[in-house]
Amino acid sequence: MSFPEIVSRERWRAAREELRRKEEAVRRAREALDAERRGLPMVEVDPEYVFEGGDGKATLLDLFEGRAQLVVHHFMFAPEWETGCPCCAAFLDQVGHLAHLRARNTSFAAVSRAPFTRILPFKARMGWAVPWYSSAHSDFNRDFEATVETDGELAERAGVSCFLRDHDRVFHTYSLYDDGLDVLGTTAALLDLTALGRNPAGSDRLRLHDEYDY
Repeated sequence: MSFPEIVSRERWRAAREELRRKEEAVRRAREALDAERRGLPMVEVDPEYVFEGGDGKATLLDLFEGRAQLVVHHFMFAPEWETGCPCCAAFLDQVGHLAHLRARNTSFAAVSRAPFTRILPFKARMGWAVPWYSSAHSDFNRDFEATVETDGELAERAGVSCFLRDHDRVFHTYSLYDDGLDVLGTTAALLDLTALGRNPAGSDRLRLHDEYDY
């Protein structure tokens, strides 16, 4: 293993300042990219997808739980698998307390093709409280490219899709797949993918997660 060079505090400060300027340039570029993403056009979702969750059948509109936005984690869990994908599990482990998203008018849910009877014990084993739904009896995964056909066989694909609601109309605004998920997990990073961004109308200031009043 190779360690960094050992230098004086003065040299470290100079090197750190040079790097800080580059980091600041990257931050500004990321903010510009986030603004461009929020300006993307959106597509109305016409099919009436039906999922199965802890409370029985649910539509895509139900997954919003009355909020304006929805972030869906396409969790790789094929119907024939005994457990979910370890990489997807590691991602879900890093998702912060959902109270911070919900206070910003945004819901979060995981969706997989596995039957709910297989999702439920795995979810309990992992100790997760996030809403998780089965899309086994709909084309949701295929339509949003979380399940793709390769050489005549179906393959799962990790991803995140964002949706916006206008009363009973649902719109698809953005999707991100595979390695793009590596930098996600925090509330801010997930909100940056949405059409309304980090501070949608009606959002609350940051609080302790048990102090929000929805």
